[in-house]
Amino acid sequence: MYRVEDKYCCSEAELFVLQNRIGSVLKPDVNENNADGYSIISLYFDDLHDSCYQDTLDGHEIRDKYRIRIYNNSLDKIRLEVKQKRDSRIRKYAKDIDRDQMYRLMNGQCIVDDVMSADDPVTLFNIAIQTRGLRPKVIVAYERKAYVFEAGNTRITFDRNLRACDRTDWFGREDVVYDPVREQSAVLEVKYDEFIPDFLLQLLELGNMQQSAFSKYQLCRELYEYTGII
Repeated sequence: MYRVEDKYCCSEAELFVLQNRIGSVLKPDVNENNADGYSIISLYFDDLHDSCYQDTLDGHEIRDKYRIRIYNNSLDKIRLEVKQKRDSRIRKYAKDIDRDQMYRLMNGQCIVDDVMSADDPVTLFNIAIQTRGLRPKVIVAYERKAYVFEAGNTRITFDRNLRACDRTDWFGREDVVYDPVREQSAVLEVKYDEFIPDFLLQLLELGNMQQSAFSKYQLCRELYEYTGII
C-alpha cells in the first residue's frame, strides 16, 4: 500500500512545542530504547549516473531510494529498504538482512535470496546493482522521536541532529566521524494511509509552518558536492 508522507521543516523551538502536544495524547513508537527516542543511521545507494539524487533535485514525482538502515548504531538489526515515491504517495519495501549480506551489498555484489518478486527489496537491489551499477554514496544519521495512532495507521516523527559522512566503508562502525548538516536539522514527518484524524491536524498547527519536499539524502549529498568537505 502506498502511504501519504508529508514533511515540514521547522525550528527546534517549533519541534519542541509540537512534540509536547503530540506526546501528551499519542503513544511512542515501540522501537525507541529511551525517553529521547532512537538514532537512525542509513547508508544510501545510487547508480553510476546518480539518478536517485538527480531525480530528487529535479523534483520528479516518480523516484526511488535504496538504503541499508540500522538503529542505535547496532548491527543486531539490519534493514534493507527500497522506498518508492509515486506523486504524493510513498511505498517502502523492507527486509532484514545479515552482516555478510550487508557487506556484500556495500562492495557492489548481489546477494542470494529465496524470494524473486518486484516487491522484494533484495530483488530490486540485485537488479539495480547488475543493470545500473548501484553503489553506496553517503551515510545519513539523525535522532528520531516517533508517535503512532491506530486510526489511519498514523505515524508522526520528530527528527533532529541531521549529519552525514561520505566514508561509506565506515557504515556500521561505532567511531564514524560525521559532518553536521546545519541548513536543516529539525524535521517533522506525518505519515498515514487514507486519512489522518482531524484532532491531530489541529495539534500540528503552528500557523507559519510550510510543507516541504525535504530530502535528507539530498542535503547530505549536497554537503559534499558543494562545500568540498573531505
